[in-house]
Amino acid sequence: MNLLSNILYDMIYHSAPLILAVLGGLFAHKANVLNIGLEGMMLMGAFSSTLFVMLTGNLWIGVLLSVLCTLILGLIFSFFGITMKSNFIITGFGINIFVLALSSFMLKYLQMANINVSSIVNVTNLKINIPFIKDIPIVGSLLSGHTLITYISFILILVVSIVMYKTKFGVYVRVVGENEEAAKSVGINSTAIKYAAVLIGAALCALAGANLAVERMALFTNNMTAGRGFIAIAAIYCGGAKPVKSSIYAIIFGLAKSLAINLALFAGPVSGLFEIVPYLMIVIVLFAVSAVESRRTKIRGFKLE
Repeated sequence: MNLLSNILYDMIYHSAPLILAVLGGLFAHKANVLNIGLEGMMLMGAFSSTLFVMLTGNLWIGVLLSVLCTLILGLIFSFFGITMKSNFIITGFGINIFVLALSSFMLKYLQMANINVSSIVNVTNLKINIPFIKDIPIVGSLLSGHTLITYISFILILVVSIVMYKTKFGVYVRVVGENEEAAKSVGINSTAIKYAAVLIGAALCALAGANLAVERMALFTNNMTAGRGFIAIAAIYCGGAKPVKSSIYAIIFGLAKSLAINLALFAGPVSGLFEIVPYLMIVIVLFAVSAVESRRTKIRGFKLE
């Protein structure tokens, strides 16, 4: 029972930043912008949030400033990718490499191996324990004892679904993504919509990074996102760029990470092998989804381009 509770708690714990990155990446995907820079934007959120918390001594000011920094990064990506028509993949990888290099340089400049703000942020106090629910076995592990941004990430699944399918902005995003020329012909500013889509993604990636570094650990270590941005892209692809379905895949990847950590405790000398479980899960899920889609295409009798 204890092991199961730990696995469920860690599943939510590790799913939150993935869900935020997935929901952010969905807007760009729907607007036909391939944002490979999710990884770099998450890393910028993690790095800048801890840096500004250390400089200001205030958690929420640090998080707010990290969002602003990541929005600037989103503007840079948008300028080159949307305005200047550069290749999205190359631009995204450029963003990823730039942020990794920037954070490495700043750590060396500050002569620090990492940025530790545990003297400012008490991560235990950030956990929200819901009365009554926290005492229920298993359910308490799922629903109680998490941080504010973690709860926000799950609430945003519903919010993004409503925005994407029930609002004018969501319709504009999807129209621009499906047929940009048609969107322009009815007076929709496709460039502005694409910029907005990328910036929404940047803001949510900043929250994902802040959740990963400040809220959970009060610590930044270089390259601590460890490929989570690419996992988010995989979840978007597997979920067909639908908010609920893509978030479910993010939770599946979170479960894989949780299993890897908790089962490694019983593995002894080979515990390090469990680190590959989340990444192996990505390959398996992508293969399965691709196989199912290919089978559906063959059954219908034609190939979708």
